[in-house]
Amino acid sequence: RCRRTLLATASNDCTARLWDPSDGSTAHILVGHFGQVYAAVFSPDGSRIVTASEDRTARVWDVVTGGHVSQLLGHSGEVLSA
Repeated sequence: RCRRTLLATASNDCTARLWDPSDGSTAHILVGHFGQVYAAVFSPDGSRIVTASEDRTARVWDVVTGGHVSQLLGHSGEVLSA
């Protein structure tokens, strides 16, 4: 099975997006943060995305479904990178 190539972006609209670079279409909108999303980074195996946010959380997302996997809590300030 061929793996689809996707790109990730982070935004001040409280979302991250996964994009198909072949046609510029949105593959998934990652919704769940309550503040600006500063970073969106793929896991080494490409199966997950970790996002970092102004809301003091990092979140883990499934690349295939765009679904929320887990929320990483514990920072007392904004999470600036993932």
